[in-house]
Amino acid sequence: MEYTIAAISGDGIGPEIVREAKKVLDKVGQKYGHKFNYEDVLMGGISIDTYGVPLTDEALETAKKSDAVLLGAVGGNVGNSRWYDVAPNLRPEAGLLAIRKGLNLFANIRPAYLYNDLAGACPLKKEIIGDGFDMVIVRELTGGLYFGERHTETVDGVEQAIDTLVYSEKEIRRVAIKAFEIAMKRKKKVTSVDKANVLDSSRLWRKVVAEVAKDYPEVTLENMLVDNCAMQLVMNPRQFDVILTENMFGDILSDEASMITGSIGMLSSASLNESKFGLYEPSHGSAPDIAGKDIANPIATILSAAMMLRFSFDLDKEADAIEDAVRKVLADGYRTVDIMDEGMKQVGTTEMGNLICERI
Repeated sequence: MEYTIAAISGDGIGPEIVREAKKVLDKVGQKYGHKFNYEDVLMGGISIDTYGVPLTDEALETAKKSDAVLLGAVGGNVGNSRWYDVAPNLRPEAGLLAIRKGLNLFANIRPAYLYNDLAGACPLKKEIIGDGFDMVIVRELTGGLYFGERHTETVDGVEQAIDTLVYSEKEIRRVAIKAFEIAMKRKKKVTSVDKANVLDSSRLWRKVVAEVAKDYPEVTLENMLVDNCAMQLVMNPRQFDVILTENMFGDILSDEASMITGSIGMLSSASLNESKFGLYEPSHGSAPDIAGKDIANPIATILSAAMMLRFSFDLDKEADAIEDAVRKVLADGYRTVDIMDEGMKQVGTTEMGNLICERI
């Protein structure tokens, strides 16, 4: 089979980690008889430098015509970057929001899995993590506070900023269905996270999720307030299977979940629309402070490429091969600096990619 992938390297460590993911995909292609063609697309800070905007219409069209999108990371240091002394719609992250909206990527899927060989890197006590945990966070991605009307104004000489949180029944229902479908293939439990004791949007969220749950009688639904969920993730992460939540809560909780796995550099993600089309990216940021030093962890991006094979291309065997190769590399004691532990063998970005390729 032949596939076209829109490859967005982005900023910071993005080019390094996307390079390694392409390398692994090409090795899979060689072994299983596939060809992956890459259409390189600029987005984020590099697009601002080149075109004056974080995402051009042409770049979005290229992404739309591809079979899937592979993304590295966008942005720089917010407090120390020429890209941030501008209007919000001209900042690097605006490109990410725009491509999600333009491709109708409403569901973000973020696995949080603790590898046995990385248990030592987990900041939680052994009695808390036990034999490990395996959860998926399903985050609504194109609604809520990040996409509501916003403006800054001066009233009676005092400056104030306004952000609007809006959710429709349709937006909630479609992402809830995704979460329950995923739960049906796992441990059949959905934890819906909201702030229904305060927010009208959360009360609607809870109502619609309860309606969707009636169509999945085999799945257990529990509701949890977001502040409690943040605590439970570090008190007892093993209780979770599928966490379903809105945009901003999901942004925060998925990063918290990533850190209890040992490193955010290990976590993949998929952003899906109503078809099989998706954008695949690591959960971490652009880490400009380590860019170009060959120390970034490429595993999250490589595992995101595996998710692409599985969700968009239905290549489960090939996705399994990548995931198994990652497990073998970790079992053999190889580590990038972010997951390094005593007695392990530290390697750089390029060598980690090579080691994974060797085991496919």
